[in-house]
Amino acid sequence: MGTRDRVLIVDDEWQMRNLLKVLLYPSFDAEEAEDGEEALALLKKKSFSLVILDLMMPGISGWEVCEKIREEKQVPILMLTARGDTKDKVEGFTAGADDYLVKPFEPEELVARVKALVRRARAGGQIETDVLEAADLKIDRTARLIYAGNTIVELTPKEFELVELLAVNDKVIFTRDMLMARIWETHQEPDIRTTDTHIKNIREKFRKGGLSFNPIRTVWGKGYRFQKPES
Repeated sequence: MGTRDRVLIVDDEWQMRNLLKVLLYPSFDAEEAEDGEEALALLKKKSFSLVILDLMMPGISGWEVCEKIREEKQVPILMLTARGDTKDKVEGFTAGADDYLVKPFEPEELVARVKALVRRARAGGQIETDVLEAADLKIDRTARLIYAGNTIVELTPKEFELVELLAVNDKVIFTRDMLMARIWETHQEPDIRTTDTHIKNIREKFRKGGLSFNPIRTVWGKGYRFQKPES
């Protein structure tokens, strides 16, 4: 039987550390640190496949811990925080984080992100940023940020997922039912205009952000698709 991947959980709240250990146990061994100093000490003694790092901690902040880890190691870092501001995300990635998850989170999403980070790190050593580009639109799938030129377009998580799904599958026309099943994981739309409203909001945010083209096209009588600008 092979050695299991080991994850270091760094959070000043014992309830959160315990929850994370329970969620990760089926697939990973986990050790914990209640602050940045303890985490850095453990990282000097042992090897870990991934670090889950809380942003807001007493003493050394998660940003500082992340920067200190990056000075010596390329271990994947998943930043965990109650703050979902784009500015915080950008600072986290600048400090060296590989992914960012906002509390409260869905347990399945956390485990999926941890597995993906560990898998990519094992396959390629250093994690590559997964970026989709079309004209002045840039979709950073790792950072979960969208840019119009150099301007970050502030999207909600569902809006980002909609744009990402359409962009990755740019040759597919998605009906409203298909989008509800993939994004909201339901086949019954509580409000028939839910999808339309999200698309409208995304288009308006792209327009205000200065995007040079409308990437989400309506296919009348069918649904929506992603369309790159004509060259």
